[in-house]
Amino acid sequence: MASIRRTLSPLYQDRSYHIGVASAQAHKLFSTNNNSGKYSSLTSNSAVAAASVYLRRKGFRRSFYRCMVFFILGLLLGVFPSGHVDNEINKHDFSFEMKPPHVNVQLDTKDNFALSAVSLGVEKTTPQPDRFSRFDYVERKQVIVITPTYNRALQAYFLNRLGQVLRLVQPPLLWIVVEMTSASAETAEILRKTGVMYRHLVCVNKNNTSVKDRGVHQRNAGLEHIERHRLDGIVYFADDDNVYSLELFESLRNISRFGTWPVAMLAQSKNKAILEGPVCNASQVIGWHTNEKSKRLRRFHVDMSGFAFNSTILWDPKRWNRPFSNPIRQLDTVKEGFQETTFIEQVVEDESQMESVPPSCSRILNWHLHLDAHGLVYPRGWLLQKNLEVVQLIK
Repeated sequence: MASIRRTLSPLYQDRSYHIGVASAQAHKLFSTNNNSGKYSSLTSNSAVAAASVYLRRKGFRRSFYRCMVFFILGLLLGVFPSGHVDNEINKHDFSFEMKPPHVNVQLDTKDNFALSAVSLGVEKTTPQPDRFSRFDYVERKQVIVITPTYNRALQAYFLNRLGQVLRLVQPPLLWIVVEMTSASAETAEILRKTGVMYRHLVCVNKNNTSVKDRGVHQRNAGLEHIERHRLDGIVYFADDDNVYSLELFESLRNISRFGTWPVAMLAQSKNKAILEGPVCNASQVIGWHTNEKSKRLRRFHVDMSGFAFNSTILWDPKRWNRPFSNPIRQLDTVKEGFQETTFIEQVVEDESQMESVPPSCSRILNWHLHLDAHGLVYPRGWLLQKNLEVVQLIK
């Protein structure tokens, strides 16, 4: 009887099976055939190949699982370290900055250099204070100083002296210097060198021949500047030829509305001193010092450099309940010596609205001295062509 050879279809040669399934199908396929001996070697080769694939996959999985176990074990050991850790070590107590050690070089008798031992370690450092804690901000009132000046021989000396005093005052401070007709280059140069915050103004007056008191118009120019720009602070009239203590400008910041104090004045004859200003009981003004009969008619016996006031009175009358809203200015139409009292009458009503500076008026804080040299002309650029002694001898 003729045998029929059956071969696998080429469409199913690439199909993969498990070892048991592949061997069972191969056994069933070739067991019914009488010529099974011819194909026994083919069946055994297929079983061996399938078994080798299975063992290879099983070995890979076993290696992968072992790697995962060791990885997890190492991770747990890293997270939870063994041993004792000192928790008292502060990171701020130690500096891990690598600094070069100090090396001592010694020269022996044989001209050989010997280096001392070099050691690196952790140096203990002390915590440094915060650099911003050294600067304590203190809010202070601004002091606004109005100074009228004019060209004369000692103008440079007076401005420099006053500028050096204002330079020592704690800021904020604004120095308003007013000249009469034009701003001179010499005055501007002095103001720049003082280091004080300043404003250089010019009093513009069309008819200078009708001006009785030059200082009145110059101070009014400073008041107008404060009112126009709404400057907030304590206004003080400081002539350049007076002598001021540093304590005076610091005391001005304590004024709420209007403050006054006594001023020591040198008489025109320069043979006696006159005290002019308030008589105080603690911080209350109860009377006035005056020695001149012609000035007893004044309401307030105060020198021009003996009072200061809040600048908001000039541009905010509602805050102080002022009955009128006219600009507060010094009057040029009154007699000489009455400019102070007529101006103060526009600012306060009576002594109850005044404050003594310092309390009880116990100290003299500034002096009004007549030291101007009228015999010397104003030199150009403040440079005298001849020595002062020569000028004195010629006269």
